[in-house]
Amino acid sequence: MEIWPIEVCNMMLSKSKQFLCLLLPGHLLSAGSYSFHAVGHERRTSWSRLLDRPNTRLFNDGSVDVSDLGITMDEMNAPLHDEIFQVSSSGSESTSRIPSVNDNGCVWEESPDKIDVKLSIPGLRGQPPAALDLAITKNTATITAFGYGVWSCILRGECVPDSLSFSATDGNDMVPYIEVSLKKAKSGDRWGGFIAQIGEDSIL
Repeated sequence: MEIWPIEVCNMMLSKSKQFLCLLLPGHLLSAGSYSFHAVGHERRTSWSRLLDRPNTRLFNDGSVDVSDLGITMDEMNAPLHDEIFQVSSSGSESTSRIPSVNDNGCVWEESPDKIDVKLSIPGLRGQPPAALDLAITKNTATITAFGYGVWSCILRGECVPDSLSFSATDGNDMVPYIEVSLKKAKSGDRWGGFIAQIGEDSIL
């Protein structure tokens, strides 16, 4: 029978992968719709729940019999995998310069290392996808049609321009469907969206 002191059990509840709870800072909450997806287990428990287990035995010295949990001290001391702390988030934003218009034309999903974006900009209706291109700097994006800038935005974070993946295909209602993927300049930075501000030079 394996008996652990109460201090060890407290450490187990705070460190174990099975009782890990991922908390997100408030600044991640931004305008538009969003959702968060935690990788790994998420469970909250309490010391009282541990003591309420049918087979729990509490000894006079404060130690608890936890042999039925099937967890060893070596497992408790093992480092947690990085994947457990990876959180992805997603949401949608408007592509319009008009504050009262929310077309949800920008759908984004970010991970700690990159951000993926799908754009359906109503003002591009009728433009052939083959005529569209995207110019990227570390903090701006500009869509061109036949070589002329027609829509731009300031990014919510800094990216690696050379990592750009871009495609434009036929979408619904003759609105081109644009897909963009970018690596973040600093891994782990949370953008909370893609568009910080629509460019003043946007004609759409």
